[in-house]
Amino acid sequence: MQNEKKSNLEFIPHFQKAFFAPRYWGIWLGIGLMAGISLVPARLRDPLLGAIGTLASKLAAGARRRARINLLYSLPNASESEREHIIDAMFACAPQSMVLMAELACTKAEKVLKRVRWHGEEVLDKIRGEGRNVIFLVPHGWAVDVPAMLMAARGQPMAAMFHNQRNPLIDYMWNAVRRKFGGRMHARNDGIKPFIHSVRQGFWGYYLPDQDHGVEHSEFVDFFATYKATLPAVGRLMKVCRAAIVPLFPVYDGKASRLNIYIREPMDDLAGADDARIARRMNEEVENLVGPNPEQYTWILKLLKTRKEGEMEPYSRDDLYR
Repeated sequence: MQNEKKSNLEFIPHFQKAFFAPRYWGIWLGIGLMAGISLVPARLRDPLLGAIGTLASKLAAGARRRARINLLYSLPNASESEREHIIDAMFACAPQSMVLMAELACTKAEKVLKRVRWHGEEVLDKIRGEGRNVIFLVPHGWAVDVPAMLMAARGQPMAAMFHNQRNPLIDYMWNAVRRKFGGRMHARNDGIKPFIHSVRQGFWGYYLPDQDHGVEHSEFVDFFATYKATLPAVGRLMKVCRAAIVPLFPVYDGKASRLNIYIREPMDDLAGADDARIARRMNEEVENLVGPNPEQYTWILKLLKTRKEGEMEPYSRDDLYR
C-alpha cells in the first residue's frame, strides 16, 4: 500500500482509486452500515448491538476459544460460568464500542462528549500545570481509540503508535478516523524515534502495553494469575521523553450508553527501577484498570503466546476447549 509521509515523522493515510474496485465493495457496505447505525440514538442502538455481538460470539469459535484460554489462565478462581459471562459481555461490548467510534467519525465530538465521564481528570490538570510531557499506558480495551480522539477534539495534540491492517481499505479508513481531530499516527514499522520526537514536542503519547512482542527484550512477569512476556518499554520512554506515564482505560456502559474514562496517578515510581520491576508495574496497572471491568478487555488476543522454555503455548494445547 502506498502511503504519504509528512517530514518523515507521521503516517498519513492515502486514499487510492483502487479502493473503488469490486473486491472492496463488501467492505464499503460494512462501512456504510456502521456509519448508518452510528447515527441512530445510542440508547436505541446499544441493546441491538449487544444482542448481535452476543450472537456473533457463538459463531466466532476461534476468538471465543482464545478468550476462554486467556481467562482460564488469568482468572482460574472464577467459575466456568463466570468466565463465560465475561466473554458474552465482552462480545456485547465490542460492537457498541466500535459504533461509538463510528459515531465520533460521523458527527461532532461535542455530541459524544456529552456522554463521557472522566474519572481522575484532575491528574491531567496537575500534570499539565507542571508542564510535563505525558505518555498514556492504555490496555487493549474495545474503545481504546476513543479517549485519544476526544482529547484531540478538545485541543490536546496526541500521538500514537499502531500496526497497519492487512487490508489496505480498512487500514486507510481506520487511521483516517483516528486522525479526524488532528494529532499524529506513527506506524510501528517506522520505529520508535518518530513517536519519541512527537512526545518531546508536547504531543501526549498513547502506548498500548499488553501486546506480546516475543521473548527478545521482554521480561516474564506476573499477569493476573499467570505470567506474560512483557516489553518494559515505558521505562525507557519515560526517560528519553521526560514524560509522566499515566495509566488510562475506557469503559463503555452499554446500558447507560455512556463512556467512562478512568485515569490513574502517574507511575513515577518507575524512576530507577530495573526492567523486571518496570514490566511488572505495567502489568499491575493493566490489572488495576481491567480487573473491575474485565468484559471491556480484548481477551480474544493471543496475550499469552510467548511462554517460558519447555512450556507449550496455550493456544496450541489440544486439551483446552477443542
